[in-house]
Amino acid sequence: MNKRYPIGTFDSTKIYDDAVLEEWIDEIRSLPLRLKAELYGLEDDILDTPYREGSWTVRQIVHHLGDSHLNALTRFKLALTEDNPTIKPYDEKRWAQLGDYETVSIKDGLDFIKIIHRKWVAVLETMKPEDFKRTLIHPEGRDDYPNDLFRITGMYAWHGNHHLAHIQLVTQNK
Repeated sequence: MNKRYPIGTFDSTKIYDDAVLEEWIDEIRSLPLRLKAELYGLEDDILDTPYREGSWTVRQIVHHLGDSHLNALTRFKLALTEDNPTIKPYDEKRWAQLGDYETVSIKDGLDFIKIIHRKWVAVLETMKPEDFKRTLIHPEGRDDYPNDLFRITGMYAWHGNHHLAHIQLVTQNK
C-alpha cells in the first residue's frame, strides 16, 4: 500500500454521473463524525504520531482538514457569487507549522471542522444543478485541481477520506 495515497488519488479527468454528487455530499457531511469516532480516547502520543516517516502527525492532519475545508467553503462561496474568480492558494505545509496546530486541542479542531462542514453542506444542499457548473481559477494552474464546483465537491470528499485513511494508518496500529 502507498502510505502517501492509501485510497489512491482523485481523478479529476474522469467522467462522473450526477448520482455520485449525493454520495460526495454525504461523505462531506459525515466526515466530522467519522473523524470523531476514529479519534475518540486517543492519547497525546498517538495524536503526535506521523502516519509515515516525515509526514504530518494525526494532530496536524486534523488541523489541516479544518484549514483546508475552511478554504474550500470560501472557494465555493466565491465561485457562487462571482464569475470565475481566481482563488487564493495557501502554503499548507507552512500553515501546519503555526502555533495553533500544536496548542489548539483536538476537540476544538474537531468542533471547527464540524461547524465548517455544517455550513458547507448547507451551501451544497441549496445549490441548483447549474450552480455545480460554476467555475473558479486556481492561479497556479494545477492539473490536479478541477475548476468546476461539481468536480471540486468530489475532490474535497476524496480529500477528507484521504486524510481519514492517513489517521487510520496510525490508529489501526495503536
